[in-house]
Amino acid sequence: QVQLVESGGGLVQPGGSLRLSCAVSGTIFRIYAINWYRQAPGNQRELVATITNSGSTNYADSVKGRFTISRDNAKNTAYLMMNRLRPEDTAVYFCKLVYSGVEYWGQGTQVTVSS
Repeated sequence: QVQLVESGGGLVQPGGSLRLSCAVSGTIFRIYAINWYRQAPGNQRELVATITNSGSTNYADSVKGRFTISRDNAKNTAYLMMNRLRPEDTAVYFCKLVYSGVEYWGQGTQVTVSS
């Protein structure tokens, strides 16, 4: 079955950086787009970034210029490089893949930006 596993979260000071990973198994990774979402306490889950199977990318306005989404098809892994982190970036970050019309989500990884 399709599985997504996020990693790389943690505690970082404002202005710092983190790189999140999303390891995918159970499907042909290279043919699917990957989305990164985040959800802060009390907020709805929001779309942060998308990378298509051809490598085109799109970002939420709140992270544009600071975050970079990428993928390594040889490793079946997508990444979210987060720079110049702000306290408002604190959230649980999830990756998502849509396969045969079904959404598959990882378990999430916590990112906390605090001094």
